[in-house]
Amino acid sequence: MFPEANKGYDDCKATADWLLAQTDIQPRVGIVCGSGLGGLAEMLKDQVAFNYKDIPNFPQSTVHGHAGRLVFGTLKGRACVCMQGRFHLYEGYAVQRITLPIRIFKLLGVETVILTNAAGGLNEDFKVGDIMVIKDHINLPGFAGNNPLVGPNDERFGVRFPCMSDAYDRELQQLGMDVGQELGYGDFLKEGVYCALGGPSFETIAECRMLHKLGADAVGMSTVHEVVVARHCGMRVFALSLITNQVVMDYDSEEKANHEEVLQAGKQRGLQMEHLVSTMVTRIEHNNSYI
Repeated sequence: MFPEANKGYDDCKATADWLLAQTDIQPRVGIVCGSGLGGLAEMLKDQVAFNYKDIPNFPQSTVHGHAGRLVFGTLKGRACVCMQGRFHLYEGYAVQRITLPIRIFKLLGVETVILTNAAGGLNEDFKVGDIMVIKDHINLPGFAGNNPLVGPNDERFGVRFPCMSDAYDRELQQLGMDVGQELGYGDFLKEGVYCALGGPSFETIAECRMLHKLGADAVGMSTVHEVVVARHCGMRVFALSLITNQVVMDYDSEEKANHEEVLQAGKQRGLQMEHLVSTMVTRIEHNNSYI
């Protein structure tokens, strides 16, 4: 059912050890960049970068807008590692393979994971260019059994049945909102629930209406699988969605979702999103307390 499903602890440890042997940076914050948002990695100082194709056991990114590089460096003095491009179910990877880098983050020493994505707005109060702090998620692939924790559990990573009611760290959410207000982002900084679908086709009108009724504020094709694994590994999670298009929920509408508008919106708001994340990173201590 899940080809290549179990890339185990030993493979992840070998990859982490290989990476740590190539750099003196020992990251405490891991960042995952979504579509069109790879500029976060460019902000890192003292960069040591690896193409995914050169990293042992690492998947390959196949999506336009995802550079496919793992970048180590410092962000305002904080040691970070940044995925410039992520992996998706629609690329044909098993969900366990998609989330392999998150397990490698853990073995690199990462304590806090920050994820960004591009998403469609379901909340009718949202506008294109809004940034949503994710407070919870709906994992629709998980409802169908496509969960990255399916299969034998390795206790070295985490427990068999991890809690997800606190998947998104509430102190980090508050920090994100506070920093956003300080930076003057109050008019376009929101919070809400993110729903993940498998993709790659965009949602039908009926599907969007259903998701809206279920309580989702934004919809995309990533992130939740990574969050599940990060929490399984005991890392704290903060996540942001950039609302790159308003989903179509009216049968009379002539609007159509497309990937180009996603990338364009990323360019327009990307710098502010990067500033928000970089400012947050300076407030996160290595022991996961906040200043």
